[in-house]
Amino acid sequence: MPVLTTDAESETGIPKSLSNEPPSETMEEIEHTCPQPRLTLTAPAPFADETSCQCQAPHEKLTIAQARLGTPVDRPVRVYADGIFDLFHSGHARALMQAKTLFPNSYLLVGVCSDDLTHKFKGFTVMNEAERYEALRHCRYVDEVIRDAPWTLTPEFLEKHKIDFVAHDDIPYSSAGSDDVYKHIKEAGMFVPTQRTEGISTSDIITRIVRDYDVYARRNLQRGYTAKELNVSFINEKKYRFQNQVDKMKEKVKNVEERSKEFVNRVEEKSHDLIQKWEEKSREFIGNFLELFGPDGAWKQMFQERSSRMLQALSPKQSPMSSPTRSRSPSRSPSPTFAWLPIKTSPPSSPKAASASISSLSEVDEDEK
Repeated sequence: MPVLTTDAESETGIPKSLSNEPPSETMEEIEHTCPQPRLTLTAPAPFADETSCQCQAPHEKLTIAQARLGTPVDRPVRVYADGIFDLFHSGHARALMQAKTLFPNSYLLVGVCSDDLTHKFKGFTVMNEAERYEALRHCRYVDEVIRDAPWTLTPEFLEKHKIDFVAHDDIPYSSAGSDDVYKHIKEAGMFVPTQRTEGISTSDIITRIVRDYDVYARRNLQRGYTAKELNVSFINEKKYRFQNQVDKMKEKVKNVEERSKEFVNRVEEKSHDLIQKWEEKSREFIGNFLELFGPDGAWKQMFQERSSRMLQALSPKQSPMSSPTRSRSPSRSPSPTFAWLPIKTSPPSSPKAASASISSLSEVDEDEK
């Protein structure tokens, strides 16, 4: 197994080359006892001082290509990522996920800077160091948390924690009088870049809160926080509470408007259905009426049939042209036949004459009977 030589170090003391020559003193091979990655998520990740790497076997320097091939096989590749991790969010989790999945068998150590270092080099934080430590312990990608991590990585720190690679985004991080605090790590070939998540950062979250300060102050007052806890003056407290009342009234009015709109929509839907049903029934009624009383309707045919029957019943039957001859009895003689001749009559000259003619006609009828 290749081991590091003591003279193969850069100016910063970070090993930069490998030696395949065994050391001058004979050494027996020592088995690696490095902590293994977490297999279960039933407990938070441990702190480094609770489970530090006490492995005595030499850790040979790896290249990124070798690590991606799964080398070495007898121990995990120890990857280190550091940061402030204030207001732990999805961008932090995504960066740690990338660091964890860089190699087939990775052990992710996460260093979290203390409040003193952060306030000195970066600024005040919303969460204190204890809260930030606990947030990292409960991230599923983290195998070990290093408290009070250094702002700039030193050879002693890398050696103490047996770190193989350092993962961070590739943007130069200027701080503590340096243009890039990871410059010496990059020169030693131990730097592995990760990608930042655009649109989310601690500064962005704080900017949103500061921009909408009144909204969040009113929100917390409404949830029971006191003006003293929020550092809000008496006048602003009354103003915020009044605005909350106005918002409640607006919300009630909005709810009433929405309900009224829903009611109107329901009425419109029902009226539309009623109109549609009325139109269907009207068409059906008109169709039935035309079938009965139209030009070719059944009622007309029935009326014509009944009319013809009534006319037949009211009008007398015509006598036949010739009646059958009856047998004449010998005792009786045939009645004489009379020829009906037209009689010319002149209009009566007086009322008395008219009455006399009417009486004569009646006598003639009786005689015929």
